[in-house]
Amino acid sequence: MVREMLRCERRRLPLSLMMIDIDHFKRFNDRHGHAAGDAVLAHVGRILQSLVRAEDLACRYGGEEFTIVLPETDAASAILRGKEICRAMSSLTIRHMDRPLGPVTMSIGIATAPHDSADAGLLLEIADAALYRAKAQGRDRVLHASAQA
Repeated sequence: MVREMLRCERRRLPLSLMMIDIDHFKRFNDRHGHAAGDAVLAHVGRILQSLVRAEDLACRYGGEEFTIVLPETDAASAILRGKEICRAMSSLTIRHMDRPLGPVTMSIGIATAPHDSADAGLLLEIADAALYRAKAQGRDRVLHASAQA
């Protein structure tokens, strides 16, 4: 991420960072079991990979969290992409062992460099804080760090 931030900074281009969390994943995991939870994580990973550009960096951040680095992407474009990801996830029915697992929603927090921060670590913290605000506001939504609380 640092290399991409430096490249965008040199070119005077924005870079957006998404922090993504699967809503109510612990409850889902407890209800359907860990194998079903693993199936959801794998499915989310495949969906994210199918919705990112070749130059984007999508990865699992830990637990049920994912992150996407979006070089050369301003805040408005990142918000639109986040909404597209949320729509794609909530419209799919994931099946595990011939059983539908129900809709999966996610919350997304976004921060954009250099406006929110030019420091990679701080940008991640800011996007994470936006994620937790999105969850506090009801989940299944995209929230940019610059949005009013």
